[in-house]
Amino acid sequence: MAIASNLGFPRIGAKRELKKATESHWKGELDLAGLQAQGAALRRAHWVKQARAGLTSVPSNDFSFYDQMLDMSCLLGNVPPRFDWDGKTIGPDLLFLMARGAGKTPACEMTKWFDTNYHYIVPEFHSQTTFKLSSTKPFDEFEEAQKASVTTRPVLIGPLTYLTLGKVQDDQHPDFDRFGLIDKLLPVYVEILKKLRAQGVQWVQIDEPVCSLDLTEAQKKILMTSYETLSKAAEGLKILVANYFGDLRDNLDTFLGLPVHGFHIDAVRGADEVDQVLTKFPKGKLLSLGIVDGRNIWKNDFDSSLKVLEKVQEVVGDDKLAIAPSCSLVHVPVTLESETKLDQEFQSWLSFAEEKVSEVVALTELLSGKGNPKLLQTNQAAMASRKSSTRIHNPAVKERAAQVQPKDLKRSSTFAQRQKVQRAKLKLPAFPTTTIGSFPQTKEVRSLRARHRKGELSTAEYESAIEAEIKKAIEFQNEIGLDMQVHGEFERNDMVEYFGELLEGFAFTQFGWVQSYGSRYVKPPIIFGDVSRPKPMTVRWSKFAQGLTDKPMKGMLTGPVTIMQWSFVRNDQPRSETVKQIALGILDEVQDLEKAGLAAIQIDEPAFREGLPLRRADWNQYLKWAAEAFRLSSSGVEDSTQIHTHMCYAEFNDIIEAIADLDADVISVETSRSNMELLEAFVNFKYPNEIGPGVYDIHSPRVPTVEEMDQLLAKAEQVLPPQNIWVNPDCGLKTRGWEEVIPALKNLVASAKKLREANGALNAQT
Repeated sequence: MAIASNLGFPRIGAKRELKKATESHWKGELDLAGLQAQGAALRRAHWVKQARAGLTSVPSNDFSFYDQMLDMSCLLGNVPPRFDWDGKTIGPDLLFLMARGAGKTPACEMTKWFDTNYHYIVPEFHSQTTFKLSSTKPFDEFEEAQKASVTTRPVLIGPLTYLTLGKVQDDQHPDFDRFGLIDKLLPVYVEILKKLRAQGVQWVQIDEPVCSLDLTEAQKKILMTSYETLSKAAEGLKILVANYFGDLRDNLDTFLGLPVHGFHIDAVRGADEVDQVLTKFPKGKLLSLGIVDGRNIWKNDFDSSLKVLEKVQEVVGDDKLAIAPSCSLVHVPVTLESETKLDQEFQSWLSFAEEKVSEVVALTELLSGKGNPKLLQTNQAAMASRKSSTRIHNPAVKERAAQVQPKDLKRSSTFAQRQKVQRAKLKLPAFPTTTIGSFPQTKEVRSLRARHRKGELSTAEYESAIEAEIKKAIEFQNEIGLDMQVHGEFERNDMVEYFGELLEGFAFTQFGWVQSYGSRYVKPPIIFGDVSRPKPMTVRWSKFAQGLTDKPMKGMLTGPVTIMQWSFVRNDQPRSETVKQIALGILDEVQDLEKAGLAAIQIDEPAFREGLPLRRADWNQYLKWAAEAFRLSSSGVEDSTQIHTHMCYAEFNDIIEAIADLDADVISVETSRSNMELLEAFVNFKYPNEIGPGVYDIHSPRVPTVEEMDQLLAKAEQVLPPQNIWVNPDCGLKTRGWEEVIPALKNLVASAKKLREANGALNAQT
C-alpha cells in the first residue's frame, strides 16, 4: 500500500486549550510548568489520534506555543541583540518576549505566511549574525511521541525558506546580503540532523514552501548546495523536502534534482503540474502527493482524487507513493465532531483536520483496493448533493453582478477635488487623530454577546447594554480629544464573522477555530452560496454613536476582499465572482451609512495583499479584480463622504500602484513595529492621498511613550506631505485591555498636539 501521511496538525486543541493555557501563563495565572504540561498533553493527544486514524507517517515538531518560524529562530540561536540573550537554551519565556515585546523592548516584526491568514515572526539578520543550536524542542517532542508509542517524522523549516522570509535589520550595513549567511547556517542544520539520527529518526520533513515563489538563480543555487551538504551529513537519515501553497514552474527541475529521498508537492494548488512532475520524477524516490486540500474545508472528491492517484501510482509504484494533505492542516479547524448545529446535508460537504486525516487514510485504502466501498459511495453522494443543492444559487444575485458597469467602479470626482470638499465639511485640525475602529473586547462585552445568544438576555436588554458600552467609548474619546471617532464595535464578535452572519450565502460553525497568530484565533465563516445583503448591518450602531458627539464618526466596515480572504470560500466558481457579490452587499451598506449621516466610512482591507498570487506573473489579474471589488463597494457615495481603508502587516512596495488604484481618501497602515519601514513604499511611489502611518503597535502589550510616537511621526513628516498625515494606531484595539489603551491613546493625542504646535499655522484646510 501507499503511505498515508500528514504534514502538520492544528496545535490549538478542539476546545482551544492552547489559547486558554497560553493566555493564563501571560497573565501570571499559570506557571511555566503548567503551560508546558498542557502543550505536552495536546501533542500526545494529536499524535495518538492521527496514528489511530490509520496514518503511517505522523509529523512531530509541528506544535508551537506561538509560531513555527519563531521556533526555528530559537532552535538556530538567532535572537536579536536587543533581547540580551545569555546564550543558554531558549525556552518559552524568551520566545514570548521576542513575539510580544516588553517594557522598552519592541517585539520582532510579524507578517503573513505566504498568502494565508497565518502570521509568522520574521527572523532578523545583520552582518554579525551567528547561529548555534539553542533549543531541544524537536528532539524532546520526538522522544515524547516515542513514549506515546508513535514514531514520528520531525518537521523543520528549510534553510532557504528561513533566509528568504527573514529581513536584514542592520543600520550600519543596510545592504547586507542575508543569503551570505548560509555558510554559518548550514552547520547548525547538520548538527540538528545528526542529533535526530542519533535518536533513531528515520525520516525528517524539511519544508521549503519558497519553491512556490519566483526564485533567483542565486537562491536556486543555495537550495541545491544546501541539500548536497545536508544529505551528505544525514548519515542514513532520509530527507523529505516539502513544497506547498502552489506549483513549482521554473523551480521544478531544481526541486526534483535535490539529492534527497523524497519530495512533497501540492497537487491541489499545483494540480495542473502533476503530469509534468511525473515525466521528470526521479526513479526510486518517494513522491508525497498533497491531494487533500489543507487550506479549505470542503470534502475531498474521491472519484477525482483516485483518478490522479492511479496515474501517479503507475509511475512511482505503491511503495514510493505517500498520500497527504496539500500542506499542514494548521490552516483548518480541528474537528467536525463538535458541530452539532450544522444540518446533516451541509455537514456532509465539509472536512476539517481530523476528517482530512481520515480522507487521506480512506484514499490510501481505496487506491489499494482494500477500502470500504461504502466510503466511496458516501463521498459520491455528498458530492452530488452539493452540486445540485438549491441553497447555493440565487439568480437575482448573479444577474445584479452581471450588470456591473465600468462607471460603477470609480468615484465621480478626482481625489484632489474630493479632498477640498471633505476638508470644508469635516473641519479637522492638522494631523487629525483617530483609531482603526474597535475598542477592547472585555470579558464583560463578550459575556453580553454570549448571554444574548443563549437567550439569557432579551434583544432589548442586549442592545441597551451595547449602547452603554458605546456611550463610555464616546465619552472617553471626547475626553482625550480624538478628532475622528468610532463607535467601538462592541456588538461584533469578529470583523469578518459579524458581517458573514448578516449576509446571505454564509454558514457558521460553533468551534471552527483557526490560529492566526500566537493566541489569536479566528472562526472563519464558510461562503457556500451566492452572497447578498438582506438588510442593514451596522447603521443602527453607527447612527447611535454619531448622535452622542459633535465630532465626525466613522462607519466601520470590512472590505469585500478581506471578507472573502478570511472566510472558507466556495470552490465551485471563480473567487473574482464571489468577491464581486460581496462588494455589492458592502456597497448597499455604505450607501445606507451615508444616508444616516456618517461623514466618513472605513472599509478595511487588511487581507488585500494576502490574496496576492505567489507568482508575479499572476498578479495583474488578481489585483485588477480585487481593486475593482473595493471600488465597487466604495464608489457610490458623494464627494463629501470620506472613504477610509486600513491595511496591516503586509509588504506594500510591490503592490503600491494597486493600493493607489483603490482611490481611498485615507489609508491607515501598520508602521510602528517596522519602525516606519513599510512607509517607504508610499514615499517612493509618491502616494497622492492621505495616509495614517500607525504609531502604536497594538499587537504588543507595552504602552508606547509620547517620545516614541514623536520619533515615528518625525520620520513620517520627513517623507510625507504634512497636510496629508493622520495619527492612529497600527490596527484595531479589540485584543488589548483598557489599562493599555487609555494611556497609549492619550500619548497618541499628546504626540499629535506637539506636532501641530511644531508646524505652526499648518492646518488640514490648507
